Amino acid sequence: MKIIKDSVHDHIAVDGVARDLLDTPAVQRLRGIKQLGTVSLVYPSANHTRFEHSLGVYHLACEALDGLGVGGVEAERVQAAALLHDVGHGPFSHNLEALTHRHTGRYHDDVHGLLASGRVGEVLREHGLDPADVADLVAGEGRFGQLVSGELDVDRMDYLVRDAHHTGVPYGTIDHGRLVRELRFVDGELVLGEGNVQTAESLLVARALMNPTVYSHSVARISKAMLRRAAERLLESDDVDAETLQRMDDHDLIVALRSTAATEAFSRRLDHRDLYKRAVWAEIDDVPGGIIEADHESIREFEREIAAEADVDAESVILDVPGRPSMTESTTRVMVNGEIRRLGHQSPLVDALRSAQYSQWRLGVYSPAPARDRVGRAAVDVLGLDIDGSLVSEVRDGLYATLDQFVD
Repeated sequence: MKIIKDSVHDHIAVDGVARDLLDTPAVQRLRGIKQLGTVSLVYPSANHTRFEHSLGVYHLACEALDGLGVGGVEAERVQAAALLHDVGHGPFSHNLEALTHRHTGRYHDDVHGLLASGRVGEVLREHGLDPADVADLVAGEGRFGQLVSGELDVDRMDYLVRDAHHTGVPYGTIDHGRLVRELRFVDGELVLGEGNVQTAESLLVARALMNPTVYSHSVARISKAMLRRAAERLLESDDVDAETLQRMDDHDLIVALRSTAATEAFSRRLDHRDLYKRAVWAEIDDVPGGIIEADHESIREFEREIAAEADVDAESVILDVPGRPSMTESTTRVMVNGEIRRLGHQSPLVDALRSAQYSQWRLGVYSPAPARDRVGRAAVDVLGLDIDGSLVSEVRDGLYATLDQFVD
């Protein structure tokens, strides 16, 4: 057994198959991937890694299994899946997944292939575990897959608490101990036991508050968009292919961006935190239909049109269009009066939080500071946004000035 001191869960005991998996190259690689990508440009202490998070997920999985009375080989499969659930992620976590998906057809490396090969596959088989069974759990399949990847998974419970701890933002603080203790299987479904509607709501509220404050903070979104643009240019340079990019860690990618002529300027801006600025920050009701669903090539064409109208270089415009708001946590299942009910049908908070998500949604157009007013006016015209071009600067510098004052 190995005891590891953790900043969130205190002491974590790692034993059995997890202990042997801990020092495999696939798991150790996670030390080089930040959990929150470029969010450290907003919150300087947000430098925790996927490795720490994976340990936390393993720890919570062990506690959940104990509470559910699950042991033996079944427990070892779940523990292995919990520790390995992020080994397929590429550099800077989820930031580049859409880019690599366009080239490889996968959002991250194939977990089934990763777990079956190399030292990970050897360790699993040495402990009598089929790598395919563990990979299925990572994908959320089967009864216990819900515990690793589902509405009530231990992955979500750890990252909310861990991200709140390392950013210093209190909104992600949840009672993960109670959440784990109250997990039940009812008719094959993972649910929270009686009397836990508020416990489920706390998970929902934490995610809803962390999203605008941390995950989708405007500076984090700008830096993510710049990183995606740089990585796209890297792949176009033919120096690196998409499959190689997926297997990099953060340091590998930074070195590649710095040493490639086509990406050196973007890399220098990220290194120096010389970020693009918001030229437009538009609410969802101000965006014409079709833009939110536009594919990558359509987005790139919009960028070229905006650049041409603003008379700036095409690389001086980045159009950032998030997907429509969603709230998967609202499907969390809770026991109420002996019945399984979905939180969205039981809690009046869900509709309020869903409305808040829509009010927080923003389309962003980013450019270097000297060009942002011209780019903003051009973007309003090209995209047909229902806002006055003369108000772009006011929206940018007024409505969000208070938040930027503290965390930009």
